Amino acid sequence: MRTVPEELTKRYEAEGWWTRDTIGDLLARGLAAAPQAGFAVHSAVRPWRGTFRDVELVARRLAGGLRERGVGPGDAVAFQLPNWMEAAAVFWASSLLGAVVVPIVHFYGRKEVGYILDAVKPRVFVTAERFGRMEYRPELSADVPVVGVVGRDFDDLLAAEPMAGTVAADPAAPALIAFTSGTTRDPKGVVHSHRTLGFETRQLAGLYPPDRSPQLTAAPVGHFIGMVNAFLIPVLDGTAVNLTDVWDPGQALALMESDGLSVGGGAAYFMTSLLDHPDFKPEYLASMKYAGLGGAAVPAAVTTRLAGLGITVFRSYGSTEHPSITGSRYTAPEDKRLFTDGDAMPGVEIRLAGDGEIFSRGPDLCVGYTDPALTAAVFDEDGWYRTGDIGVLDEDGYLTITDRKSDVIIRGGENISALEVEEALLAMPGVAEAAVVAAPDARLGEHAAAFVRLRPGSAAPTIDGMRAHLERAGLARQKWPEELHAVEDFPRTASGKVQKYVLRRNIAARQS
Repeated sequence: MRTVPEELTKRYEAEGWWTRDTIGDLLARGLAAAPQAGFAVHSAVRPWRGTFRDVELVARRLAGGLRERGVGPGDAVAFQLPNWMEAAAVFWASSLLGAVVVPIVHFYGRKEVGYILDAVKPRVFVTAERFGRMEYRPELSADVPVVGVVGRDFDDLLAAEPMAGTVAADPAAPALIAFTSGTTRDPKGVVHSHRTLGFETRQLAGLYPPDRSPQLTAAPVGHFIGMVNAFLIPVLDGTAVNLTDVWDPGQALALMESDGLSVGGGAAYFMTSLLDHPDFKPEYLASMKYAGLGGAAVPAAVTTRLAGLGITVFRSYGSTEHPSITGSRYTAPEDKRLFTDGDAMPGVEIRLAGDGEIFSRGPDLCVGYTDPALTAAVFDEDGWYRTGDIGVLDEDGYLTITDRKSDVIIRGGENISALEVEEALLAMPGVAEAAVVAAPDARLGEHAAAFVRLRPGSAAPTIDGMRAHLERAGLARQKWPEELHAVEDFPRTASGKVQKYVLRRNIAARQS
């Protein structure tokens, strides 16, 4: 793990940002305070309804069963489950035991799951027999001492009597290992302590508007933001949990009407896919009062579109490593909310390197990676994290992300901002989403290639039509994409972020 400078530790403790609480302590208090809060899974294959008390009983019986099998503080408990009740039970049980939770995104395949299990060597692995393309493969977990499969033998892990209380653990010790992909070949294992995860939960809960409706969580609970939104923040707040195991905009709209749920967070895609759905009606805007957007660069074309519909939009910026670096409050001036990624969150410091790369540090910054080489490459001895993102700060300290280092296209020695081109493409008629990446070029080294997802019923643009649009928009000719591809959807991470490395790889494969 990385070394946290002593002066930072003292400051975080003095400010109350880091406490002696473990995640188990946080959960135990919250569950005791709101036992009747609702817990619902809106699923076609495994629906479930109950209360916090019902799920806690399963979790405490599971904690008792795992404790009987020798599982305790510091042991890794991995699970690969959709957004089901059993995922919450595993997460809560592990935390009550002081164990290290290892959520795995449910659509990871054999290669990724094998890599993760080998990297963390868990004492426990809980999964599902089958869900969509996910299928239980016994050979992957052959070396794991305790395995449970939901729908087959998961209940065999439950003790007859629930475990009381929590098991003491060091709040500075690892509480969570969240694997994230997108820029590297193998998933990166990001390690959070009880202190960093606890602070992030309290801080993120404080950003939510007080008059929001119960929220539908569609982001997979195997991903950091899905897990925090589903299993931690509602317990801290005593608010109902509503999960869905697939993102279906039509179902989300129906649940707004039938259950009074709201959708208002995450990647911009979740909001735009609702607005573009054929079932959308203006009445649904009452359940979309707020849109807290992040998880990827947020185009101004999207924020202005949502604001034009009366939605209060606010942006934030972070990563699995440093979840909440900047953010606009929903009460901030509109221009800051729509056109910047917010100012530094409590306790967070940011600075820009000479090339504009953002460095950050704060109480919610992870304690390192499972791979020591990655930890050494990304963190310095003063506690700063190299984000790999490029941004600018305005005179009020508000940050705007302008690029990711890997998204800068170098065409004939000249830098092209992918984000700038994407913003221009989003103003084209019928374009719902755009992604621009570097494509190999024998003469220039690289050129820009554009991918667009269209709104339903829209005709695919031609490359000549695209160029005419970019000329009218005033974009320099050398920045115009030299390829244009219409796609039904993009390859995405669990949080809805476009996986640009997959697009780059596909282009390179076509040219080879």
